[in-house]
Amino acid sequence: MSQTTDDIPSIISHISVGTNKLEDALNFYDKVLATIGASRQEEVPEIAVAYGKRFPEFWVQIPYNQKPAQVANGVHFGFIAPSQEAVHAFYDTAIELGAICDGKPGPRPEYGAPYYGCFVRDLDGHKIEAAFWDESKM
Repeated sequence: MSQTTDDIPSIISHISVGTNKLEDALNFYDKVLATIGASRQEEVPEIAVAYGKRFPEFWVQIPYNQKPAQVANGVHFGFIAPSQEAVHAFYDTAIELGAICDGKPGPRPEYGAPYYGCFVRDLDGHKIEAAFWDESKM
């Protein structure tokens, strides 16, 4: 059965981030992404792991060209959180595992009244976000 574009929940197929410390990164993302209901969906031993809820959406991997992973200025990866409590769990777990705060959990009116989120830098310095969109505030 084929899908129409209206049936597909996102415009993103997947994204990938490079890491210089694969095992550390996988330990970090196993725990942090579990706070929003995501888990390992696919694995390529010693190279990459993909996380998601139903299919591989977010890959953590050794760079394909075998050169050191780098962080891109102006790039961040946002994850959907099911609640404000999940945003806090994402943030707290990430910080406990060595992430750096880049914006504590809370509302950000400049993003719209329904937005509630947080930002951290992962172990490689990638900026990641968890955000809850409270449709009751629209």
